[in-house]
Amino acid sequence: MLPNSVKLVEVGPRDGLQNEKHAISVADKVALIQRLANAGVKHIEAGSFVNPKWVPQMANSEAVFAALPDDEVCYSALTPNLQGLDRALAAGAKEVAVFAAASEGFSQKNINCSIADSLKRFEAVMQRANDAKIRVRGYVSCVLGCPYDGSVSPQKVLEVSREMLAMGCYEISLGDTIGVGTPASMNRLLDGLLAEISPEQLAVHCHDTYGQALVNIYAAMLRGIATIDSSVAGLGGCPYAKGASGNVASEDVVYLLSGLGIHHGIDLSALIDAGNAISATLGRPNQSRTAQALTEQSG
Repeated sequence: MLPNSVKLVEVGPRDGLQNEKHAISVADKVALIQRLANAGVKHIEAGSFVNPKWVPQMANSEAVFAALPDDEVCYSALTPNLQGLDRALAAGAKEVAVFAAASEGFSQKNINCSIADSLKRFEAVMQRANDAKIRVRGYVSCVLGCPYDGSVSPQKVLEVSREMLAMGCYEISLGDTIGVGTPASMNRLLDGLLAEISPEQLAVHCHDTYGQALVNIYAAMLRGIATIDSSVAGLGGCPYAKGASGNVASEDVVYLLSGLGIHHGIDLSALIDAGNAISATLGRPNQSRTAQALTEQSG
């Protein structure tokens, strides 16, 4: 059964922009975040506190957070280690996220360590976040396939997810990092996960490499999952996954939810304006099919 309402987690300002080659100013990032908030988005991943050597685009995250208003929007940040968490806390992040992979190959390429070692590193992060009374979200990458290891077993995804929840993550976002999933593989994955984990503790983070993101999201919603990660204008991709296109576009997800009568609280027109504005800043078209169609009609 489909949920009555869905929470959209907007990852464009972080996941969508982090791999852009040309530096994006603090002003442009803040303008994007404010447009998203004005459109009704209540949960925005605004930056990450990783080593700037590895992700130079996120080097100005402190300045971005400093410019954000203290309002009802949850502005979150990615924090891979204690140093990152301390920076996020000092910057005023309202929530943080940690990330692991369900495949050994991706874990080694992405964060230069095994899955077990990556989870071990998070123990201190989780303890510090708990002491600071700040919620931690967990990302699990490559849940439906890996560019290095190929297929990924639902059992491995369950093991990693179970461990991250036991550490204290309140939610696990399931990432189809290279976008190879279909509703069939999504359902196989959820068959394994939902036997032990409630749908309220899960979110989906789908890439649209093969044009399957929306149908995979629909399949997940039918299983009771009501939190969806998306990126305005379809921004983003994965630097470690050759050929993997961006995240599913927020505009397309909102259009789907509206058509299904599912409450989301987001103004689609304002969301499209936000996507068009950042796309113009980046010098390329908005990748959302919904945005393209409605912009053409209104123009």
